[in-house]
Amino acid sequence: MPGPTEVGIPLNVPRTAEASAASLPTGADAERFRTLLEINNAVISNLTRESLFRAIAQSLRRVVPFARTALFLHDPEKDVLRLFVVETSLPSTYFFAGLEMPTDDSHVGWAFRNVRPLLRRDLEHERQYPMEERAYGDGVRSYMIVPLQARGQCIGTLAVASTRRNQYTEADVAFLQEAAKQVALAVENMQAYEAMEQEVALRRRAEAALREMHEFSQEIINGADIGIIVYDTALRYVVFNHFMEELTGKRAEEVLGKYAPDVFPFLRELGIEAMLRRALQGEVVTTTPDLLIRMPTGRAVWESNRYSPHRDAQGNVNGVIALVNDITKRKQAEEALKAALTEVQQFKNRLQAENVYLQEEIRGEHNFAEMVGNSPSLLAVLRKVERVAQTDSTVLIFGETGTGKELIARAIHNRSTRKDRPLVKVNCSAISAGLVESELFGHVKGAFTGALERRVGRFELADGGTLFLDEVGELPLETQVKLLRVLQEGEFEPVGTSRTVRVDVRLIGATNRDLREAVRAGRFRSDLFYRLNVLPLEVPPLRERQSDIPQLVMFFLSHFAARFGKKLDTVSQETMQRLVSYAWPGNIRELRNVIERAAVLSQGPILELGQDLVPTEAGDRAPRAAHDPAETRPKAGTDGDPAPRAGDATPPKLSTLRDAECHHILAALRECRGVVEGPNGAARILNLHPNTLRSRMKRLGIKRLGHEIS
Repeated sequence: MPGPTEVGIPLNVPRTAEASAASLPTGADAERFRTLLEINNAVISNLTRESLFRAIAQSLRRVVPFARTALFLHDPEKDVLRLFVVETSLPSTYFFAGLEMPTDDSHVGWAFRNVRPLLRRDLEHERQYPMEERAYGDGVRSYMIVPLQARGQCIGTLAVASTRRNQYTEADVAFLQEAAKQVALAVENMQAYEAMEQEVALRRRAEAALREMHEFSQEIINGADIGIIVYDTALRYVVFNHFMEELTGKRAEEVLGKYAPDVFPFLRELGIEAMLRRALQGEVVTTTPDLLIRMPTGRAVWESNRYSPHRDAQGNVNGVIALVNDITKRKQAEEALKAALTEVQQFKNRLQAENVYLQEEIRGEHNFAEMVGNSPSLLAVLRKVERVAQTDSTVLIFGETGTGKELIARAIHNRSTRKDRPLVKVNCSAISAGLVESELFGHVKGAFTGALERRVGRFELADGGTLFLDEVGELPLETQVKLLRVLQEGEFEPVGTSRTVRVDVRLIGATNRDLREAVRAGRFRSDLFYRLNVLPLEVPPLRERQSDIPQLVMFFLSHFAARFGKKLDTVSQETMQRLVSYAWPGNIRELRNVIERAAVLSQGPILELGQDLVPTEAGDRAPRAAHDPAETRPKAGTDGDPAPRAGDATPPKLSTLRDAECHHILAALRECRGVVEGPNGAARILNLHPNTLRSRMKRLGIKRLGHEIS
């Protein structure tokens, strides 16, 4: 490449200082000479691409007229020639900086690839490449392109174009080639300058970034939600951030440069000093388990820390970095969560126990969901049930075995505000004396031999609901004391622990014993009896509800027919008469068992009882008092006897299905004071349409309050 002083000397111009003034170029050659000098000056004084090329284009325009001049530089990575800068007066939609032309299929690429000038005098006839077609479309009619060479390597091309044919000659090409040498030098200088500017800018940005990083790191260290400490090799404090100041109550100025164990003696006591010395040996140490530290301020802090060796550029350990995590809140949250989980587990165990209990209840056999019958004695009991159900008072149910005391308890619970919680049943007579307390109050694991796991007692199961203690008179005296405490204070201790459990339970007791006699005999505590006997209810035996027997019989018949898949529609008149006339010492439970056996043995649609299924009336009727007028009254409904009326003081003894139906309707009419229909009428009680009831009354000859049924 020619030197800076030689660049501007055109061809055939004398170079010696002795050349005469007459031998200097004149005319066009002088103008070209001045142009090259101007380009040289532009190279020296302009280093940015826009200003440089603008100066070069202005200089070239005086010697070489053009409508467009462009500088292309080679991109080695993509192997394309990219339009670097352009001066043009031609309108174009594509010819602008950044345009890329291939090196193997373009007129610009030909000049670059062959390192030779390319001259097109008349583009109308000399077009060869696709880009020449586009140039022709822009109005270009002639052009010349010369390669740009720097240090023996082609780095791009310089092109000028005109809208006139035959605008350029070989001499113009030679001049443009000379100018291209200056342009190549200028591009090289410009690229070096831009690279230097980029390096300077990068260095400045790096320095600014380092300053920002240092400032930011200080902000991070002091603003971090974690303790950051740096020790030197002598375990003196080098960094002590704001978090540690707040955690320990010590300011950084008080500790920096001081030996750490002297500032905080607990570092020795808790073995932290030994951990720091292990970190100085190159080991990363983590506190396990977490540390509970009493700070100088008196505050107890849980910490989870990490001690890492700090190394210099050569990899030598020159200190320790400690990251201190205050996990006090997390520990507190864990404790709270643990307590909550314990409570949840207890609740889960309770729900599981309730579920097991309820499943057992579902699998168990209940006679029926509601009491069946409309006898005056039963209706009187149910009216009391409606009243007591709305309270939370303790109820004691009296009655013979099999009368349905549990059903009364269920009716009370289902009509109370506790109906959404369980009704838990305990049969006190079915539990051994040694286990009754465990059954009622529960026990902890290991409370006694065989207590392999914690058991939730029935009182805890019934919390918020109702506990039904059947046969409560069978409870041992020592258990009665605890039961009395639960009733009075609502709390108890499970077997094997002193932990007090509070419950909100409504208690319903039931017994077939005479508890007053048991109190007098010392088998039942009087204070517990009076606490239980707040609202007593007595369930009448079945022999006092004979009018309910036909309805109960048909209910059980329907139940067992569906259960056994048999078609049983009715009961024979003789069978019904025997059932109604029997005293039923076993009450409803005995009746149910008799109907079940009869349903199993029945061969047809009519239920009939064999002689072995129920005793005869004569031999097994319950004894009555000698003065009972019912014993001497003739049977109603027989030939010659008058039909029963609603005004009779005492119902006749029933012996046939017709008599049973009469008795049943009469009882309903008495209860309703002779009213047949309406919300308080007998038809509603009997679950019959009023017209149906009137028809049956007419058929049976029953009169209502002295009026004939018509």
